[in-house]
Amino acid sequence: MKKKKLFIGFTIGFGFYEPRKKVSPALTYRPNRQNFTLKSIASQLWKIKHWEIRLGTFEEIDNVEATWFIDPPYQFGGHAYKHSNKNIDFKILAEWCIDRKGQVIVCENTKATWMNFSPMVHQDVLTGKHEEAIWTNLKTVWNDNKQLSLI
Repeated sequence: MKKKKLFIGFTIGFGFYEPRKKVSPALTYRPNRQNFTLKSIASQLWKIKHWEIRLGTFEEIDNVEATWFIDPPYQFGGHAYKHSNKNIDFKILAEWCIDRKGQVIVCENTKATWMNFSPMVHQDVLTGKHEEAIWTNLKTVWNDNKQLSLI
């Protein structure tokens, strides 16, 4: 039962970092979004069926060949999360990220100083303007500070 409750909490809390008990503003403006979200998830389960989820710290994870998507509580702004950035040694985390085998993608914002992040996308968020950034060990268009445009 707890897993179902968490799942529904995440789907109604669209855009939030933890499960919610109240419907997020995005769903109040588009009431059918819940059905769309559930159908979308159901149609893509085959993509993640093989995933293995383990609870632990990043230091406990084996360094295997993989695509590593690393999205820690941000250096600036991450203090507000339930599991904040206050106990993160960003120097050690940076070394750990660089040492991973395979493709590595690390998310942050442009204020971060613990890795050489490239600006990726500008966003308007609840707290104002925000610029997402990434560090990756493979060349991307963001390495040249170019944002793709769909227009």
